[in-house]
Amino acid sequence: MSLPVSSPCRLNAHVRQMIISCVALLVACGSLTMSAWSQRSSVSVDKTMHHRFEAVAFDYFVLFNPDSVIADVERIVPGRGREFTNLWRTRQFEYSWLRSIGNRYVDFSAITRDALVYTSSVLHVELTAQQERELLDAYLHLTPWPDTADALRRLRESHVRVITIANLSPAMLLANAEHAGLTSLFDALISTDLNHTYKPDPRAYQLGPDRLHLAKEDIAFAAFGGWDAAGAKSFGYPTVWVNRFNQPHEQLGIPPDRTVSNLQGLLEYVLNTPPGQPQSR
Repeated sequence: MSLPVSSPCRLNAHVRQMIISCVALLVACGSLTMSAWSQRSSVSVDKTMHHRFEAVAFDYFVLFNPDSVIADVERIVPGRGREFTNLWRTRQFEYSWLRSIGNRYVDFSAITRDALVYTSSVLHVELTAQQERELLDAYLHLTPWPDTADALRRLRESHVRVITIANLSPAMLLANAEHAGLTSLFDALISTDLNHTYKPDPRAYQLGPDRLHLAKEDIAFAAFGGWDAAGAKSFGYPTVWVNRFNQPHEQLGIPPDRTVSNLQGLLEYVLNTPPGQPQSR
């Protein structure tokens, strides 16, 4: 039995229609696949090429030079600026730790005053009320490190949130940021005064996740002191010790994830760029 002459033509038209439909389906599926891959790739690139952390929590002295008070001290106590400042600062932190352990909290401005009185007594320096006020005010207008402003801008441009977790009182944090014109570069100026603690109390470090609503693993902590780096790392933060004074490592059994000498090293760690490579703006 032979097929009608018209049958091959009808069959070919049917086959052509099926082929066209299959091709269209394959193209559509391919587009969806490429779109999904592109989205996954975009997320991956954003995470690995731009930044590996959602936020950075700074100790304030990583950003502001505590030695900038020496000039004020030297003016009032000529020839003894370094000696006086070193003892004053050491006592500030010792008092914060002792008050924390003894559950006798006062804010850091009060501790700074008490440490100043102690220091002047030990070094036999008689301070007038005006001189005492001037020295305390020195902690309200600390000088930013030369790389501070640019590093904060680069983090913000990379969509990395920027906060502090500092022992300084809220008034001290705000006064320094305003004096330096840096207030707008912070998402939050967090003082441990918020829950009446001092670092390295774990409750002080917990202020970061609580404020940012992020896991601590997503927040890089930038420490100025080796003891603070140990405390932050023990708490669970990925920790960078910005060792600006080239101090020896603390023997506390908890090394930081990275030790750098300036904020360029911190940016390389946070933004996931090779050492020495300029950060994209």
